[in-house]
Amino acid sequence: MGASPPGGRAQAGTRARAVPRFVWVLPPVAVLGLVFLYPLALVVQESLAPGAYADVFASEAFRKALTTTVWLAVGSTVGCLVLGFTLALVIAFVPFPGGKAVAKFIDVFLSFPSFLITLALLFVYGTVGMANGVWTDVTGAAEGPFHFLTTPWGVLLAEITYFTPFVMRPLLAAFSQLDTAQIEVASSLGARPARIVRRVILPEALPALAAGGSLVLVMCLNEFGIVLFTGAKGVTTLPMLVYGKAILESDYPAACVVAVVNIAISVGLYSLYRMVSRRVGA
Repeated sequence: MGASPPGGRAQAGTRARAVPRFVWVLPPVAVLGLVFLYPLALVVQESLAPGAYADVFASEAFRKALTTTVWLAVGSTVGCLVLGFTLALVIAFVPFPGGKAVAKFIDVFLSFPSFLITLALLFVYGTVGMANGVWTDVTGAAEGPFHFLTTPWGVLLAEITYFTPFVMRPLLAAFSQLDTAQIEVASSLGARPARIVRRVILPEALPALAAGGSLVLVMCLNEFGIVLFTGAKGVTTLPMLVYGKAILESDYPAACVVAVVNIAISVGLYSLYRMVSRRVGA
């Protein structure tokens, strides 16, 4: 077989360059529009039914769901930041057997579905869980004292348990790049561990804390599986309200209104996070 003439290759290259760049963007944009933007537009359109927003905003159920969603998300985020920072400090700076295995397990933990963690907590602290079983065996009581999983505190515990690794992962990455010479110098000058953490480690960890905390906050605002699997009937968040309005009541305009509000809050918080992260250089 003969080699292609140089002129043929040049013409093919010229034709390739002649194709406008925006043409290559059209296929992914079309897929994105069909899979995501079109369904989202349908949700927004359905929410614009006459009186839908007024009826939803005036309902007590929506106000309670919004309040519950916000305080659970904020409380879970604060708990994840405190617990995640503490555990990441121990894993990164306190030598102990199996420390590297624990750090690798965190990456595996991130792939677990949220309902699996909730199910594990039910086995331990549920009405017929291990803790109540041990209590009744020891005391002879008819039932155990642990019933908090079906309350907002149970949802809070489950969310902190599940989302803490999402804070730990960026923190461990930040700690791995920290110059340990600063810590050694501070220690040699007599600085106590708490002072070293406050003055040396924490400033370096702030961008990672902001990234992990923002991610957890947005995910908690949209969490559905944990609330559903805890069986907390008195806990209604915005995603649970969407489910109730759409599936149980077949009130699709109201469900779409709640969904739009939930999306607006999530996008707003993400935009705020991006703005702050640019300013701090995260």
